[in-house]
Amino acid sequence: MRAEELISDIIPPLKFTETGERAMDWMNELRVSHLPVVENGEFIGLISENEVYDMPDPSERICDCFSNLPKPFIYADRHVYEVMKMIADLKITVIPILDQDNQYLGCTDLLYLMSQITAVNSIKESGSIVVLLMNTHDYSLTQIARIVEENNAKVLSSFITSKEDTTEIEVTLKINADNIDRILQTFTRYDYTVKATFQKGNFQDDLKKRYDELMNFLNM
Repeated sequence: MRAEELISDIIPPLKFTETGERAMDWMNELRVSHLPVVENGEFIGLISENEVYDMPDPSERICDCFSNLPKPFIYADRHVYEVMKMIADLKITVIPILDQDNQYLGCTDLLYLMSQITAVNSIKESGSIVVLLMNTHDYSLTQIARIVEENNAKVLSSFITSKEDTTEIEVTLKINADNIDRILQTFTRYDYTVKATFQKGNFQDDLKKRYDELMNFLNM
């Protein structure tokens, strides 16, 4: 799952010429503490409720009060786990999403993000992650699961990421095994392309940490 697949239609960007009052009204209505500020498709920055509270006069325009807003963002092709990491690290409720030309595409908020990753909630479980690259017509979850199960493991979760202008897809698997060498060898024997693997270690520990931080942040 890539960042562009997480874009929410619920949260519109603020124009740079909007007032602090408008920003606060939208934050209260949408139940977020941050909003992206955009002008002519260009991402200007992310404004927080604390910055609005600090404005001498909230009826003034944002552009007249802030020349340099913080500019956290993530590119559209980045993995959902990187979105989670950035939100957890920066303690923000909204993350803007840009294309490779740095044009604003939209944003995702914390609640929407959590609702979308419910299907991959197995990140809390120990195990390994495998990313397979294949053509759409070669995809068979039944065969993939059989390969994993023949090596005494199970697929805890899976999701597919399609690539633009191509028939290739990425299949991300969460497997309930720490040592997946035999599984990888079997995938190779069946002519699957293993694009990436993340086995038990710093990555898995950090991923669980980020997930727990997000859940704690959500429950604040």
